[in-house]
Amino acid sequence: MPYRILLTGATGFVGAAVLRALRDERAVLVRALTRDPARRGPRSQAAEWVCADLADPDSLHGLAEGADAMVHLASRIDGSEEQCETVNVHGTRALMREARRAGVGRVVHLSTSAVYGPGPHDGIGVDEIVPAPVSPASRTRLAGEAYALAADGVVLRPGLIQGAGDRWVVPALAELRRRVPARWGEAPARLSVVDVTDLARLIAALAAGPRTVASGIYHASHPEPVPSAELLAELVASDVLPPVSEEWSWERCLRRLRETPGRMSERQFALLATDHWYRSEEIWRLAQCPAGPGPLARLADCAAWYRAHLAAAAQA
Repeated sequence: MPYRILLTGATGFVGAAVLRALRDERAVLVRALTRDPARRGPRSQAAEWVCADLADPDSLHGLAEGADAMVHLASRIDGSEEQCETVNVHGTRALMREARRAGVGRVVHLSTSAVYGPGPHDGIGVDEIVPAPVSPASRTRLAGEAYALAADGVVLRPGLIQGAGDRWVVPALAELRRRVPARWGEAPARLSVVDVTDLARLIAALAAGPRTVASGIYHASHPEPVPSAELLAELVASDVLPPVSEEWSWERCLRRLRETPGRMSERQFALLATDHWYRSEEIWRLAQCPAGPGPLARLADCAAWYRAHLAAAAQA
C-alpha cells in the first residue's frame, strides 16, 4: 500500500518544492490540493489533484480520508483581517478537524517567524519571547497554529525563504537597494534564512520519513544565521543586485527610504536589515534531515531565476 499524504498549497512557492521532494520518496502518493482547477499539475503515479478552497470549509469534507499524513502549507499572506482570518484561522480549523476525523497520523503545518513581531531578535528559541504579530497575515497565522497543535501537529516557523519562485525576499532586497543605494547601518545584521529546496526536504522528512517528531512548535530556518551583508554581497557577485560603494548610518537609510516612494515599509526594511534570527537546529536533528550547505551556497542555483524575474518586473 502506498503512503498517502494530503498536501495543501501544492501550487505555491513552498508547496511546489515540497511536491517535488515528496515525489522523490518511494511508495508515496500525494493528494495535492489546489483551489484553482487551471493550476492543477498532471495526474501521475505519484500525485493526484483535487480542488478545494480553505475559504469554503464544506469543500474540505472527506479530503483527508485514507491519508497517513497531512502537510498544510496554504495560507493567505495579504488582504484584510477578515480575509486572512477566513483562510488562516477558519480554513485551518476545518482542515484540522478533517485530519482528526480521518485519523491522520502525522500533521505538518507551515507558519512563520513573523508571528514574533518587529524585533530585532538575536538568536531566540521558540517562545523565549511572547509573539507580537503586527500584520493581519501573521496574526491569523499565529491563531491558526493552535488548531494544528490541537491535531498533534508539528508547527514550523521558518524565517526568510529564498530560491527559485521567491517573489518576496530577494525582490524586496532589490527594491530596497534601489531606494537606499548604500550599505545599511554600521552594525552587521544576522538573519534566519532557508532555501526552499532545503525546507522542502525537511517537510518531506517530517511527513514521510522514518522518524516521528513530537507535536510542537519549531523554528525551521537553516541552523546557521546569514549575515545580511554577506547575503547582499553574494547577490551582487551573482549579478542579481547592483553594487554600492557607500555605507550609511541607519538614520540616513531611513530618511532616504521615506523620501523615495515604494512598496516596502520601514517595518519590512528593518526585517531585512536588522537582526532577525531564531535558533533552528533542533528540528533538523529530530527529523534526521541534514540542513544542507546553507542559503548562500544555494544562491548560485537560483541566481538565473532571480535575474529573469527582476528584469521582467522592471519592464512591467
